[in-house]
Amino acid sequence: MAEQHTVKAFDNEISQLRGLIAEMGGLAEVAIADAVDALARRDEEKARVVIAADARLDALEAEVDRLAVRIIALRAPMANDLRDVIAALKISGVIERIGDYAKNIAKRVGEMEGRAKIGPLTLVPAMAEIAQGMVRDVLNAYGARDSQLAIEVIDRDEKLDNFYNSLFRNLVTHMMENPATISSAAQLLFVARNLERIGDHATNVAEMVYFAATGLYYSEKEGPRATDRVI
Repeated sequence: MAEQHTVKAFDNEISQLRGLIAEMGGLAEVAIADAVDALARRDEEKARVVIAADARLDALEAEVDRLAVRIIALRAPMANDLRDVIAALKISGVIERIGDYAKNIAKRVGEMEGRAKIGPLTLVPAMAEIAQGMVRDVLNAYGARDSQLAIEVIDRDEKLDNFYNSLFRNLVTHMMENPATISSAAQLLFVARNLERIGDHATNVAEMVYFAATGLYYSEKEGPRATDRVI
């Protein structure tokens, strides 16, 4: 009976860990959407809400850290279970960074000068949609231990990089043709870079999910790579 109780308690803690990661992912996805919407509509009040909400992500990351350390110390998980716990520990830190990027985008809203229209701004929501989709799908992959969906997220990063390069060229051209908008266009360059980094972080999470599910490392260039399977 004692052993069954211990197994049930361990399962509950793993479920709690997964729930915290899911909550963090949902908050990060909403933060990206709201930050970009605030930017597009120059809504400084909404931007302030995004900035303030980042504190919740920080608190959740700390909670994941405490729970993961507790599980490792008290349950001594092995093999698949240990990979799950370590993945959650790493993923929480990456999601927290994604939240920071969304917060950085929200901070740009107050830096946009005047109400002048900047053509390339219309491309930002489309780029953000790709980044949001990567975050959403990689968290779904984590919850389902879906290594194939994780690979699809990794493959999608190239599309986001191409979008960033296109937007970068558009903004540079716009600044050359409209010198008066250089300051605001430079802020958009910063936003685009943050979205590109969100994609990079989603890719990092996807690689961790792949490892947790298969015990193999995955590289964008090399594909699956065997390890010595220490865990």
